[in-house]
This record gives sequence, structure tokens and C-alpha cells, in this order.
Amino acid sequence: MGGDPLVAAVLDGDECDVRNLLEGGADPEAVDGRGTSVLCLAVAAFKSLVARELVNGGADALRRLDDGSTPLLRAVDSGFVGLVLSLLGDVTLLDAAARAELLARAREWHERGPVAVLRERTGSPGPVETVRVRDGEWFTEYHEIRLGGTTVRDGHTGVLTLLEQHFGLRPGADELAARACAPDHLDGDHASWWQITSALAERQDDETWEAAAALCAHADPLYRRFGADVVNLLDAWDQESDGPSPFQRRNLELFLDWAAEERHPDVLAEVLAGLGNHEDPRIEPLGLAHLAHLDPKVRLVVPRTLERRALGDRGEWAYATPEALDAVLVLTRDPDAAVREVAAHDLASSGDSTPAVGDALAALLDDERWTTRVWAVFGLAGRDDPRCIEGAARVGPVTDYDAWAWILDAPDRYEERRREREAAE
Repeated sequence: MGGDPLVAAVLDGDECDVRNLLEGGADPEAVDGRGTSVLCLAVAAFKSLVARELVNGGADALRRLDDGSTPLLRAVDSGFVGLVLSLLGDVTLLDAAARAELLARAREWHERGPVAVLRERTGSPGPVETVRVRDGEWFTEYHEIRLGGTTVRDGHTGVLTLLEQHFGLRPGADELAARACAPDHLDGDHASWWQITSALAERQDDETWEAAAALCAHADPLYRRFGADVVNLLDAWDQESDGPSPFQRRNLELFLDWAAEERHPDVLAEVLAGLGNHEDPRIEPLGLAHLAHLDPKVRLVVPRTLERRALGDRGEWAYATPEALDAVLVLTRDPDAAVREVAAHDLASSGDSTPAVGDALAALLDDERWTTRVWAVFGLAGRDDPRCIEGAARVGPVTDYDAWAWILDAPDRYEERRREREAAE
């Protein structure tokens, strides 16, 4: 009467319950009342973490279904990069025929586009519904496309790139740049963009760096942004040694010249963010020059360009120059809410005890964003500023309390320190 607990857990999207049930002996090939396997249910619901638990628990992603497909092929159809990755498993177990089938399916969606493929498959002449969705599991974005009762996401280009990467194929950097900068994507938050840039960054070779750096002269600002993103990732992706990456010095010199010339705000923001990964006295003046930039995306990254100095050995820091501190104080009064939040986080995270910092944080206790109010309270509490108590009462509802618990508990820690001091007097 209650149904299969594993089916219920999959439908609820609870990967922890799914894992516990599988460890307790649940059948990973269980089906619902219509005969649909739990793995296919997870695929249809875009639940990549649930699907991963099922595959790890023994569900067969290559099992042939009544329609001739497999759960893994259905994941490719879904256009959800994270879902394909969850089902892909050990690629060495895939024979040449299986690889060719997956690549052909992904390439069809990539080349024809999801709307054309959906129209053919559903036979629906009706209108296409498209919404932008945020994937909270992998922190990327998609356009979700609905037609004829079928829903897919438009990450098929990313899916194709993922499969090529795992199968040892190596498309040229120019081809991958054209994929990422296709009109249907148009931004660095899209899952296909992320997958393509990370695939290039993983190559860690001079050829890829030179191809990406050459895009700084491209006429299309989207290509320039793509090049800057890949250059940044090549530096960050180096995990083989504790020392500087082989691209660090080249990146610094490239971005210093690029930042002085770039005029498009999206590209300039990416270049300045890249400079924020380096230490050099030439960086801060470039950042300060854009403190009053008309586009908030540029002002948003100015704090990353400002020089810092260590305070002791506990990771605390302060701004190295008065100009840097003054710039962040200015940004706490910025008309853009996102810029104010970044400034609040920067000040709250610093160990700068300048009275002006406490006053700036206190001024943000009534900011329109609860996240900004939280950082203001946290920063005041860390400075033993009693205004944190009143501020905590004004934070209001918090999304995902558990993730913010340590930050939100800062006023309680302040109160405990105050009581200990009073007891000691």
C-alpha cells in the first residue's frame, strides 16, 4: 500500500535516503507501478546525484529498454551534463559500439539543436516553452525546453564535449570556442560553456594557452571573454605541484596589457578577476581605475584587485594601502546590491579594525539583501562590536540555514566572549 521505499526516495530526490536504502539491500533495478526503473525515474527528473547513487549501488546504465534506448542514452537526450557524468561510470567498460552510439546521439542534438530534435520526436507543432533554470547540484545554468510533453535541457553541446573528453578525443580549441560562443548559450554561467572551458583547461599545454590568449584580439567580445576564462582556468587547474603553475607569469603579463585596453564590461570583469589571482604592484592601480565604472559587473571585481597584507599567522588580513580600504568603503554604498554584498563580505572577512570598517558594516544592517545583512552582522561580531546583536535581529528569514549556521552564530560567540571578559574582571 505504501509502495516501494526506494521509488519514493528517488521521486523525492533524496540521495541520502537512496544510498541508505541501497546499502540496506534495496533492489537498484526496482520499478514503479508503470514498470519504469528507478534509474530512468531519476534521469527523467534531472536528479543527477540520485542517479549516481543508483549506479554506484548496482543499477545498469547500459541496460536496453523497451524503446531500444538505455538509461545513459536517455541521460544524453536530457541535455544535462551532470546527469551524463553520473551515469557514465568507468568508461573503460564501454566498448567501441557503445561509445559510437553515445557520441552519435550527442552530436545529433548538438548539430540540429534541441527544438528541431524534439519536434521530430514528439511530432508536436505546438509552441516551445523555454525557461532559464539553475542547477543547484552542479551550480550551472540551462535553458529548459518543453515541447509535446517532453522536457530537455539545452546542454547537449556540453554533453558532447564531456563524452569526447572521457573517450580521449581532442577537438581543436577553435572548434570548442565556436561551440561555447554559439548564440544559444551566450554567457559563462551556461553548463556547456563551463564544460568546454574546463575540458580545455584540463589539457594543461602551451598550445591551448596560446590559442586562448590569442582570442584577446578577437572582434567578438564573447570570444574574448571565452579566451580570458580559459586562460584563468589553465592557471587554476594545475594541481600537480604546490608551486606556481607554468602559466602564472604569462597570465599576469597578458592580463595587465589586456585590462589596460579592454572596453567591453563583461570581458574587462573577467580579466580583472584573473588579475586578482596574482600579486603584483601594478594590479591595484588598474582595479582602482575602475571603481566608478558604469557597469556593476566591473565594480563587482574591483575588491579582488586590491593588495592585502597578512595579520599574524591565523589567516587574517587587512588592505595593504589606504586607497584599497577607501575603495571598498565606497563600494559598500554602491547603488548595485550585488556590489554592496561583495564589499560587505570583503570587509567582514578581513581583520581590519579601522573604525570606519565597523561603521560601514553597521550601515549595511538594513540592506535589501539578507546575505549582505548577514555578512554585516558577522563582520561586526568578529570585531566585538555590540551593534551585531541588534543587527542579528534584523537579518530576517535565511535560505539554507544549515549552510550559514557558523556565520549566523557569530553574535552568540561574541556574547560568550563578552561574558568571559566580564567574569574575568
